[in-house]
Amino acid sequence: MRLAPTPGQTVGPFFHYALPYDGDRDLVAPGTPGAIRLTGTVTDGSGTPVPDALIEIWQPDAHGNPVQEQGSLRRDGHSFTGFGRSSTDRSGRYTFTTLRPGALGDDRAAYVAVVVLARGLLHRLMTRCYLPGPAIDDDPFLVGVDPGRRDTLVAREDEHGLVFDICLQGAGETVFLADPAHSPA
Repeated sequence: MRLAPTPGQTVGPFFHYALPYDGDRDLVAPGTPGAIRLTGTVTDGSGTPVPDALIEIWQPDAHGNPVQEQGSLRRDGHSFTGFGRSSTDRSGRYTFTTLRPGALGDDRAAYVAVVVLARGLLHRLMTRCYLPGPAIDDDPFLVGVDPGRRDTLVAREDEHGLVFDICLQGAGETVFLADPAHSPA
């Protein structure tokens, strides 16, 4: 007798209670030389803001070096760990205080790795937030993305830093990456 797997459970909506911690969204202290704000809004397929999502980011330092510092969950005020976590507010907005990441190689554009956890999702969603600039035209990953959807992976600049909006589905859906941990066998 062959048994059928049980249905998957959605993630959330427990993020605001269980996962935030002091300083989670501040990869560097506000006011640190070179600090920028990375912010955006998470929306669902109808364009409605998602007020209970959790965004996690990983990024290299300002020189493009992968960060291997420990202590992301207990910020010491001076070590840059390259990891941050921000829950969305009632208007679907998230915010990080961080450094502008450097590119991980000469042939690559600088980006921040982004994970989205939200109600109704069966698994986390992974994407990238690329910094605007000429390097995006030659980045090996971006050239493989449909040109009509590539802009969903590129942040826009504002007076405080970068804005990266995330659309979970529908028109303007952000390009999400396949997660090998959730691929069918």
